[in-house]
Amino acid sequence: MDPIYNFSAGPAVLPKEVLQQARDEMLDWHGSGMSVMEMSHRGKEFMAIAEQTENDLRELAGIPQNYKVLFLQGGASSQFSMVPMNLLRGKSKADYINTGQWSTKAIEEARRYCTVNVAASSADAHFTYVPVQDNWSLDPEAAYIHYTSNETIGGVEFHWIPEIPPENNVPLVADMSSDILSHPFDVTRFGLIYAGAQKNLGPAGLTLVIIREDLLGQPLVGTPTLYDYQVHAKNDSMYNTPPTYAMYIAGLVFAWLKKKGGLVAMEKINITKANLLYDLLDNTDFYHCPVVKSDRSRMNVPFTLKNPALDDEFLKQAQINGLIQLKGHRSVGGMRASIYNAMPLEGVAKLAAFMREFANQYA
Repeated sequence: MDPIYNFSAGPAVLPKEVLQQARDEMLDWHGSGMSVMEMSHRGKEFMAIAEQTENDLRELAGIPQNYKVLFLQGGASSQFSMVPMNLLRGKSKADYINTGQWSTKAIEEARRYCTVNVAASSADAHFTYVPVQDNWSLDPEAAYIHYTSNETIGGVEFHWIPEIPPENNVPLVADMSSDILSHPFDVTRFGLIYAGAQKNLGPAGLTLVIIREDLLGQPLVGTPTLYDYQVHAKNDSMYNTPPTYAMYIAGLVFAWLKKKGGLVAMEKINITKANLLYDLLDNTDFYHCPVVKSDRSRMNVPFTLKNPALDDEFLKQAQINGLIQLKGHRSVGGMRASIYNAMPLEGVAKLAAFMREFANQYA
């Protein structure tokens, strides 16, 4: 049977090797007689899984010991509230950079708790670029600076880490849900990083938070217990039952990434995959990518057909060829190929070949 290549934006494709290992360990994890789904989160078996998962993540991302790693629930959307609840720390303002739909949602939620200064926005061009930092208008009274490193829907990605001006001296916060672990990054440049797992880390249900220890312990008055980062940090993410099976799968993904050569190796692969599609898009008038070249995402590649009347036929023929989940988000239309870490180079090459054939057929 020919392979199916799943270009879904999330929940997204997982490494085949990870799924095979999970299958083999489904009924009996390492001779324990239990599935990981059945284990007590406080039992020695799962505690061993959780410890290895965190250790492998720390090694992959170079996370220093003065940062806590939290495995939470609620998706990245829960962090839209948890960030201001925990990081305002007596202040009433925060800076946000708006580069797309997920930035917009984070801003809307933060406004429940503080005055949001939108320090920069690319809404003027339908979120097709990243505003250069020289044009940002940061508030010196802001408690933190928040940005979304990769916009899944619009296909816009920061290929640089913002600099915090000395006069601001506040934590940098990043929603890295759709590009985390796709390339090396310096954790020490951030006060807090968060990510939903269902794109590059594992299955839906797990939310990763990496937070510098000095930012713990001053939540807003009235913050619910489960929204206090310090509660989770003090209890090693075991204050309540964490998403155990999702943590286990994430641990298998981390081990797979280490075998692949880590984040340096993954970045090279991801650049190669993205270039296959962008080179095609830039050398034809049949397709169009709306994103400014310097800010194009390596994870989510949006494009349109010159003749939108062919959209349904494109999707139909793509599915016949084993290329699925290519329809763009309903808010922007067109097509979108999500090519996260687990998408093999062969899948992207097959998509590029299909797109050429389709263009030749209908040009």
